Amino acid sequence: MAVPYEIDVPKTSEFTEMAELWEASVRATHHFLKEQDIQFFKSLLLNEYFKLVNLYCIRDENGLILGFMGIEGDKLEMLFVHPSAMGKGIGKGLLTHALLTYKVNKVDVNEDNTQAAGFYEKMGFKTISRSALDGMGKPFPILHMIIS
Repeated sequence: MAVPYEIDVPKTSEFTEMAELWEASVRATHHFLKEQDIQFFKSLLLNEYFKLVNLYCIRDENGLILGFMGIEGDKLEMLFVHPSAMGKGIGKGLLTHALLTYKVNKVDVNEDNTQAAGFYEKMGFKTISRSALDGMGKPFPILHMIIS
């Protein structure tokens, strides 16, 4: 299956733009997060998380980032699409690229983000375990998923 969008690598100077996209996406999909949680995670993205993964993005015709993902090894660590671009194949394009090019086969997803969990299931992932707390020890249950 070919990826219908060109995949690009974002520049460090675009991290602020990506954090704004992340926030818009999270506000549209992560209704279980409180404002302080959003600000907490946004700061971690900007100051730490973006530097720990290999980042890839899809842009619009003007060069603005519509969606991005972060990969570490064979695990998809993050995938976010701007709300205005949801449902247009951006997430599917990024994930397909990750599966085909980087042999990604694992992802963790917030259990309460049913839209994302459903997306990964539709793309062939299955839940193999569940954690009551997220990686930061916060009470946001995580589904650990794999694709074979």
